[in-house]
Amino acid sequence: MQKIKKSNNFVIFDLYLKFTKLNIELFIAQRISKGSEKDKNLSQSIIRIAIIAIALSMCVMIVSVAIITGFQKEIREKVIGFGSHITIMNHDTNTSYETVPIKKNQPFYPSIENIDGIKHIQQFAIKAGIIKTKTDIQGVVLKGIASDFDWSFFEKNMIEGKIFTIDDSVKSNDVIVSKYQANLLKLNVGDDLFMYFIQDPPRLRKYTISGIYNSGLEDYDKLYVFADIKDIQKLNDWNIDNNDLISGFEIIIDDYSKLDEMTELVSDEVGIIFSEDGSKLKVENIKEKNPQIFDWLALTNTNVWVILILMTVVSAINMISGLLIIILERTNMIGILKSLGSSNWSIRKIFLYNAIYIMGKGLMWGNIIGLLICGAQYFFHLLPLDPSSYYVDTVPINLKLLHLLGLNAGTIILTVFVLILPSVIITKIDPVKAIRFN
Repeated sequence: MQKIKKSNNFVIFDLYLKFTKLNIELFIAQRISKGSEKDKNLSQSIIRIAIIAIALSMCVMIVSVAIITGFQKEIREKVIGFGSHITIMNHDTNTSYETVPIKKNQPFYPSIENIDGIKHIQQFAIKAGIIKTKTDIQGVVLKGIASDFDWSFFEKNMIEGKIFTIDDSVKSNDVIVSKYQANLLKLNVGDDLFMYFIQDPPRLRKYTISGIYNSGLEDYDKLYVFADIKDIQKLNDWNIDNNDLISGFEIIIDDYSKLDEMTELVSDEVGIIFSEDGSKLKVENIKEKNPQIFDWLALTNTNVWVILILMTVVSAINMISGLLIIILERTNMIGILKSLGSSNWSIRKIFLYNAIYIMGKGLMWGNIIGLLICGAQYFFHLLPLDPSSYYVDTVPINLKLLHLLGLNAGTIILTVFVLILPSVIITKIDPVKAIRFN
């Protein structure tokens, strides 16, 4: 069919638009989206449904990402709180709690803290023991810590009493135990705690409980008791050369996302050091020590992607449906615009602008509702959890600006890209038939 030429009126109008720099496509799209009450028909209902669907999809995506990343962060921080990011021990040490000692005086201690990305290094020693009361016994691991120990994790999780002070010159008999151990053995702050160590000859130690902590990570809470490292050195006869022997070092880094990179860096720094007896140091990060926990946390990422994909598909389908209905209802207008000389792409932009407006409105409400839900849970802990099953006592929230921007940007880009396809139907519309379309 021969191309219809512009009318004189349209040429004048076109010159006016260029002179005033008015975006005609955006102007018409705004008129369509606002409309008058008499124009509100089936398309308006579909538009409302599309807006609601987009809002719900965005809300679900925000809440899902916040909860799952929050859950990962909480569990990860608790495991790291008990064992740090990176551990340096004797290469011959196996998985038991009777370690092969190494010397405290190492070329990298404490100068390794000067390396960019390493926050702190601290010494430790561990030894298995048995707590005995008048009625109960419980096997535990006594973890010895020194004056360089970072107490920040346990200060945050202390529920009774207080942490104890360690002096490099005087041995402390204070210990902190978990709420799990205290409830199981009926212990309180200030009580004496008797611990037996199976060795030749067997040893008995009396401690005083200075504080009770509760991390919610039951597998660790029922296991660890924290004491002065000098006591373990004495029990193991490591108090030679001025208390020079320890189980190893723990390193805390600034950024967990760089764990593998920092592990390799520490390995390069200390992995080539050999002791006088020929033994070598072993560098191991928290993921390698606890693969079952971190593999399980990694699997939760799959849940996030499934939810994000499903919600994005729901948004796209609703937007496609809404756009097609709007196009069909405006077929008459499309025919008139074509007869006046508008190009297919110009008309397609009108409906794409309209779709973007609908999507923007849905995203706005989705963000508002999602943020309100996350904020309510973060500040008021409305949804509790069983710590014995989930390791946390309430649904955790980890909401970051980067996550919000990524979700919104990703949804907009993917949905707009998908909307280009149904707008192709505009190119198939014959202006003569469209003007007579009712």
